[in-house]
Amino acid sequence: MNSRKVVFLFFSTMLVGAFGGALVGTVLYDPLFAEGGFWNFIFGFIWLLGVGAAVSAVAQMGYFAYLLLNRLALSLFKTKRLWNRVQLFLIAFVFFDLFYFRYLAYATEGETIWGYLLTPTLLLLFAAIVAYFKQRETHRGAFIPAFFFMYVITTIEWVPALIIPEVNDSSWLWIYLAPLLFANTYQLMMHHRLQRNERV
Repeated sequence: MNSRKVVFLFFSTMLVGAFGGALVGTVLYDPLFAEGGFWNFIFGFIWLLGVGAAVSAVAQMGYFAYLLLNRLALSLFKTKRLWNRVQLFLIAFVFFDLFYFRYLAYATEGETIWGYLLTPTLLLLFAAIVAYFKQRETHRGAFIPAFFFMYVITTIEWVPALIIPEVNDSSWLWIYLAPLLFANTYQLMMHHRLQRNERV
């Protein structure tokens, strides 16, 4: 892509992440909007836009880091099939970590591990759906890289929220995740479209 399209992708991804995160935050973070009237709502929404924009910047760094990782891994593993198998293994490993280690860290007496399976499973399904549409718009070989990016890289970007005990099981866990999902989905689906337009 040329520099103009890179700049467009950067700012449009930030806007998508910021507004997506702000909308989810408005629904989830009741204390911010419960009192104070109209202006409190406006300032709260602007604040959530800032949070979403900052988180979407993290998502963009993760995306370009994955593009670099993908190139390096393809040269290291020599064949795309082997790299795809490694990515599938890492997806399974992160899925296990995401529920098991959170269970070890945060489970209270009487809680079972099954309650900690819901979030990783929903995220896995979302990543698979996005990867399916990426594959449908490009080629079959795009599914596993897109799946890996949407699940593993998004989870890595989500780690700062996951490791804070005060954030666990609070609305902030989802307020942080929402802009990541909006931004990562957008840039993943927009990248090939910008490249396609460049060739035309």
